[in-house]
Amino acid sequence: MMVKKLRKTYGDVNAPSTVALMRLIEAQSKTTVAKWTLDYAEQKMLPLFAKFCQNDKRPAHAIAAAREWLAGKVKLPYVKNIILNECHAAARELDDIPVAQAAARAIGQSAGSIHAASHSLGLYFYAAAAVGYDRLGLDASKAEYQAVAEEVCADYTAALKAVSIENEPNPAKCKWNF
Repeated sequence: MMVKKLRKTYGDVNAPSTVALMRLIEAQSKTTVAKWTLDYAEQKMLPLFAKFCQNDKRPAHAIAAAREWLAGKVKLPYVKNIILNECHAAARELDDIPVAQAAARAIGQSAGSIHAASHSLGLYFYAAAAVGYDRLGLDASKAEYQAVAEEVCADYTAALKAVSIENEPNPAKCKWNF
């Protein structure tokens, strides 16, 4: 029996909604972007992860460590170690639970946004997969998953608009590597 290979992410980098999100991210400070992604991951992705892995605290630890860095309490290498060796490690162990795997990757990207604002877009793509797999299961059509990705993009964008600073004097420098 052939097992269907699942995509790790959903969303289209060239979609007008994604491009608009990228422009909004670029107009905000790195701190605003980091706080927004951490809040979003904590509110939306951590519950999805916990639904399947309630005793695994590694993704939550990554969020907490990133917040500690933002508060000036820890150094970046400490946080990067937690992101890579805890949060992303959790994701690598979850091939059999795609929702939790995508949620852990989304959380890792959110925590990574303290280092590079461009990681905030990774949260969107992984979140779209997590929500899509949770809502639709593993056998929906590409179009169905893409529709969920558009909903996630709209939700994510609205969350940033709610905390965005108009005419931000220190906008983030983003290198979008696609």
